[in-house]
Amino acid sequence: MNLQDFEFLRNFVKERSGLVLSADKQYLIESRLAPVARNAGLADLSDLARKLRQPNVPRGLDVDVVEAMLTNETLFFRDKIPFDQFRAVIVPALLAARAHERCIRIWCAAASTGQEPYSFAMCLKELATELVGWKIEIVATDLSREVLEKAKSGVYSQFEVQRGLPIQMLVKYFSKAGDAWQISPELRAMVQFRSFNLLNDFSGFGTFDIVFCRNVLIYFDQATKIDVLDRMTRAVASDGYLVLGAAETVIGLNDNFKPVLDQHGLYAPSADRRNATARRLTAVGGAL
Repeated sequence: MNLQDFEFLRNFVKERSGLVLSADKQYLIESRLAPVARNAGLADLSDLARKLRQPNVPRGLDVDVVEAMLTNETLFFRDKIPFDQFRAVIVPALLAARAHERCIRIWCAAASTGQEPYSFAMCLKELATELVGWKIEIVATDLSREVLEKAKSGVYSQFEVQRGLPIQMLVKYFSKAGDAWQISPELRAMVQFRSFNLLNDFSGFGTFDIVFCRNVLIYFDQATKIDVLDRMTRAVASDGYLVLGAAETVIGLNDNFKPVLDQHGLYAPSADRRNATARRLTAVGGAL
């Protein structure tokens, strides 16, 4: 693969997914896209780049290229802190704030193979007595079709359930499925999995009380981070929460969110954002 084809493939992946591949990642592109080229009956990556440059890209080839470059690392109760915050800070605050509506909407962006949304579903099941009569909606999205199919099945290997999943949760919410484990139908029914690209408009999703967008922004360049966070502003309720990964921040990127005191990675809409929302609602009410 020559430098021109390498640069083309880097830009192609970035335009389709936001994923930024540095100039030293040629080995990664070669290792991940060589199987895609072979499966498509192409001679090499230069041949693949030639196909992708055509006005009419062969059906599905562009998707296969992007999915091959995605990193789908995840595990149950990953990083622990966000789940402690969910139980101790977020849910109690929302139970008080939503006492009238009795409805909580959650979005797990870049949900990969489903361990994150299912972990939150388990947390909520453990709070079942406090949530009697409440409507809980968990929307989990990812760009990769392949990982979403696995997530929907809820089937995980012995290795996957041993990564972060407490044994009591395994016994309580999973059943043996051959050499693997399958999460209960009740928990699978709590999560709606959808194919979605964060570069696209997500205003149609409506407003969420909690948005988990963890370990995603680290793969984007500065401009893309700013764009995604700006649109996240409108996706998070004015008294809701945004949760980012341990290596991610809104500082210097977005003024509409502020860190929650003593809660690393947890953000709430800023006072200016809440006031702007209140003024907008007042204006709408006056017009009616």
